[in-house]
Amino acid sequence: MTKAMKIAIVDDEKDMRQSIGQWLALSGFDTETFASAEEALKGLSSDYPGIVVTDVRMPGMDGMTFLRRLRTVDNALPVIMITGHGDVPMAVEAMRIGAFDFLEKPFNPDRMTELAKKAAQARRVSLDARALRRELSDGSALMGKLIGASPAMERLREDILDLGQADGHVLIEGETGTGKTLVAHALHAVGPRASKPFVILPCGAYDDEALARRLFGPAEEGGPVPALEEARGGTLVLEGIEQLSGATQARLLTALNDLGTPAETRITAICNLADEGKTCESEIRSDLFYRLAALRITVPPLRQRGEDILTIFTQKAESYADEYGCPTPELSAQEAAQLLQAPWPGNVRQLINVAERAVLQSRRGTGSIASLLMSDGEEAQPAMTTEGKPLKEFVEAFERMLIDNTMRRHKGSIAAVMEELCLPRRTLNEKMAKYGLSRGDYLG
Repeated sequence: MTKAMKIAIVDDEKDMRQSIGQWLALSGFDTETFASAEEALKGLSSDYPGIVVTDVRMPGMDGMTFLRRLRTVDNALPVIMITGHGDVPMAVEAMRIGAFDFLEKPFNPDRMTELAKKAAQARRVSLDARALRRELSDGSALMGKLIGASPAMERLREDILDLGQADGHVLIEGETGTGKTLVAHALHAVGPRASKPFVILPCGAYDDEALARRLFGPAEEGGPVPALEEARGGTLVLEGIEQLSGATQARLLTALNDLGTPAETRITAICNLADEGKTCESEIRSDLFYRLAALRITVPPLRQRGEDILTIFTQKAESYADEYGCPTPELSAQEAAQLLQAPWPGNVRQLINVAERAVLQSRRGTGSIASLLMSDGEEAQPAMTTEGKPLKEFVEAFERMLIDNTMRRHKGSIAAVMEELCLPRRTLNEKMAKYGLSRGDYLG
């Protein structure tokens, strides 16, 4: 369940701030009220998990000064200004400075809720992108949700960091469940548009007429603004670009031309044809394809990521075991081999599901990895992967995973690991060097 967004309500009039707070709380927000801007500033930081609603005219620090101070705290913090009738020119100036929007008294409470929801969504995207950007900026660690140390994932992270700084539109290709939408988030998060809007439009969720209206407008009364307008200055992600009709493709091409060079809004197109024996190029008119594919990323399938399979399974199994309050299931060498050799048509998404089911069946004391894979229609062959890898690679991957898990469990205690695995120190040191494992990574 998504945690409710906070709203800081700042107004020197007690009745006004309480009524706004009560209304927004009924709308599902976690509200807190402040009688002055000075008081509010003490509780607002650069990572405040919410938005601000403030009156303009207040004794002491007024709303305009407050807005300027908030811009120095976090210029991506959405601020909704409440103005009196004579304050509209001031509100326009506030918008120029960076306010999210303004409401003129007396205002419709439903309009307040609508604006708060839009501001909260913008804040959620901003904070998610910021968190992901922090993860991606640390090249020495596994990049948050982009788990894996395989050459394919190293290349993917390098592509994200490189292309994130570019201005061109991007085409992301890959099989179902590989994490294409996550890559789109990462591209936005590491680039200069990180503080700008990030809008995802699932093309397959609409019929052609509704999709065209959602993408280009005009907006229906009370409905969302067109996606191209909503994403202005930021990134618009089109999931399932291959599902656009010919007419909508033509309109999109015209819109791309209108965005200018460099584009005011970056389009990231996600193509889901890689696992259907088709290509994005064959399904999209060529002039649109080459505009969208100015930059291109292919997300690797799980079966090409080798040992990442065990890393992801172990991490997700530990997470689910903690959630369900039970021990993490331990893999045997045979089960590790079965995971490595499975074809994984559902890729990472399927592997995560298998990890959760493994934890649940382990809690009951029944089942096996093989049974989970066979229930997914993936009866594994005994000695070769779908990529033709020999059994030796299974053994090495399992050995690395076993040492890694044991080192983490004993927090880097070499003596404890030697005892549990029945290995002499020299052999353990050699194997850790071979697999790129360092004791320092497990201390603490």
